[in-house]
Amino acid sequence: MKSVIRAFFRTLRTVLGPVMLLKERLTQPRGVERDPAAQTTVNMQCQNLALYQFKTCPFCIKVRQEMRRLSLPIQQRDAQMDTAHRTALLQGGGAIKVPCLRISDGAGQSQWLYDSGAIIAYLRARFPAA
Repeated sequence: MKSVIRAFFRTLRTVLGPVMLLKERLTQPRGVERDPAAQTTVNMQCQNLALYQFKTCPFCIKVRQEMRRLSLPIQQRDAQMDTAHRTALLQGGGAIKVPCLRISDGAGQSQWLYDSGAIIAYLRARFPAA
């Protein structure tokens, strides 16, 4: 029974995945425009962030749309297809659950933030749209 359920959801992802990605591309929000110095500061701060995600996960799409809206060049790591990123997510965050934002500080410590709502709230608070 478990294999039937997995096959059903795998088929569903295969069929709906391209539709979701097309919708994401067609509904991309316009990014915030900052002055060049402020955007450079934001870009530097984003180097300490990484989003672990699955390409067709609706919650990951929601976070990516917010990243575009806030003009944040955060590195995106595919934890579904890339085993190295999947292993890093499991070892660092403790679970293979996406979306997950890895927040590194200057001392090399990392905080792993799960849940799309929490990630979006963090990004909005740290990088206000002005």
